[in-house]
Amino acid sequence: MRLKIALIGACFILAGPAVLAQSDDEAPASGQGEYRGAIQATHPNWFKESFLDFSDDIDEATAEGKRLALYFWQAGCPYCNRLWEHNMAVDEIAEDFQAKFDVVAINMWGDEEVVTVAGRQFTEKQLARALDVDFTPTLLFYDEQKKSVLRLNGYLPPKRFKLALAYASGDAEVGQSFNQYVMSSSASSASLARKQAFFKTAAEVLIDRSLTPADRPLAVLFEIADCASCEQFHDLTLAHDDTRGLLAEMDVVQLDALSDEDILLPDGSRSTPAKWAETLKLNYYPSIAFFDKNGDQVMLMNAYFRNFHTQSVFAYVLEEGYVEEPSFQRYITARVEHLNEQGIDVDIWEE
Repeated sequence: MRLKIALIGACFILAGPAVLAQSDDEAPASGQGEYRGAIQATHPNWFKESFLDFSDDIDEATAEGKRLALYFWQAGCPYCNRLWEHNMAVDEIAEDFQAKFDVVAINMWGDEEVVTVAGRQFTEKQLARALDVDFTPTLLFYDEQKKSVLRLNGYLPPKRFKLALAYASGDAEVGQSFNQYVMSSSASSASLARKQAFFKTAAEVLIDRSLTPADRPLAVLFEIADCASCEQFHDLTLAHDDTRGLLAEMDVVQLDALSDEDILLPDGSRSTPAKWAETLKLNYYPSIAFFDKNGDQVMLMNAYFRNFHTQSVFAYVLEEGYVEEPSFQRYITARVEHLNEQGIDVDIWEE
C-alpha cells in the first residue's frame, strides 16, 4: 500500500480544465450543481523577473542582502488571493516581504523550464510534483548557502505569516525551528478551554496501532490556549453538520501542543504533545494529523482551511483515497465533479 503524507491547508483549487473553464457568469447545465469560490489572485509588480535558475537567483538575492522565496500558485486560488489582498494590506508585512526577499512565482501547472539549486531541470509542474506541492500557496525560503530554511504549505493569516517572514529572513532561525519560534510567542497553558462531545481521551485512542490495528482512522487535533483561529474552527467548521458527520466515523483526540504529558503515539513510541508537534513541524493552530488503522500517518493539515476543504480531507482519509489516488489535488477535483453531477453546489470558499 502506498501512503503519502500530504501537507494540507492551502488552496484545494481544482486543476481540471473542465472545472476551471466555467466562469461564475456561466449557467450550469440543467441538473448540474454549480462550482463557486474561485478567486483570481492579483500578484504584485515587484516579483523578481527570473530565468528560473534558482542557484543564480539565490546568488543575486544574496548580493542585494536578500533571500529567495519560491511561491507556488495556481489560477483561481482564493487562498493565493487572500495572501496578497489580505496579508499584504498590512504595511509592515508588505514592506518586509519586498525588502527582505526576492519572490519568484512558480505556476504549479506551468510548463516553463526551471533549474533547481542542485542543477536538476524540470518544468514548473514537474517540480511541483517532485516537491509534493499539491496545494497553493506554498512558499519555500532559501538561505545564502542555498538551503531551504522554511516551507509554508498553505495560507497563514497575517500574524503568523509575519512570524514566518521574520524567521525565514534570518532574524530568528538560528538555534531553533520555526515551531519553537512560534511556540515562544504563544502563551503556555495547562488545559484547553474548548471540548467537543465526540472528542475521546488520549488513553482511549492513542494506542500502538502498529501491533493492534484499530477499527477506525485517527484524527489528532493540536491546539493551544488563547487561540483565535482555534476558536473559529470550533465555532464554524466543527459546528457544521457535514463535518461532524464525517468525524463521527473517526477516533478524534484533542491535544494541547504545549503539553509535556507523556503519551503513546500510534507507532508505539512514547513522546509528549509538545515534542510531537515539533516532530511534525507544526506552525499553525489548529493543526490535524491523520493516521490510518495501522498507525501510519497519511495526512497533515497545517494551515488555514475552510469547510469544504476540511471535509474533503476527512473524506479522503475515511475512503482511503490516498491508496488509489496519492494526489489529493486530483482527488478533490473528482469529488467536486461528482457532487456537481448530483446537482450539488460546491463553494470552496464558504465558511
